[in-house]
Amino acid sequence: MVKAWFMDSSDEDQRLPHQLDPPEPVSLEDLKNSGVLHWKLDADNYEMEGKLAEIQEQRGYNYNDCITCTPEKLPNYEQKIKSFFEEHLHSDEEIRFVLDGSGYFDIRNNEDKWIRILVEKGDLIILPAGIYHRFTLDDKDYIKAMRLFIGEPVWTPHNRPSDEHPARVQYIKNVQEGTFA
Repeated sequence: MVKAWFMDSSDEDQRLPHQLDPPEPVSLEDLKNSGVLHWKLDADNYEMEGKLAEIQEQRGYNYNDCITCTPEKLPNYEQKIKSFFEEHLHSDEEIRFVLDGSGYFDIRNNEDKWIRILVEKGDLIILPAGIYHRFTLDDKDYIKAMRLFIGEPVWTPHNRPSDEHPARVQYIKNVQEGTFA
């Protein structure tokens, strides 16, 4: 099961866990209430396992690529990591399947509090369009992830504040109604 918790407000290294003292875990059900979906897949045998193919078909994901984030593999590593950590939203879902390594997705919950979600090998996470979020590596400085899309990839982040963006307006409506498309 994915691990998630409310974050502290420390300015220490973004790659640290940033748990409150005492820790305040966040359940998978609470993540679902924010529109975040999660599956645990077999990262070494996902093609034979078939779960990823089922999810792709159900949700219409027809394009994917892989990214390796590590100082040795990612050009302009420091700049990219800083840009991933800027609070933003997207017009479309953000879908990541962790093939190896680990990192953190931080999301804003319905009360505008930060929740940190640890993603590790085998985790498939979907962040809904319009949710404020950011990403960082953990202290291992390594993740290899498959990025999935409906149609051609759209890479446009809309930095906060973007409260009038149509995806954000729809996200807030979904939160209020308790439904996600």
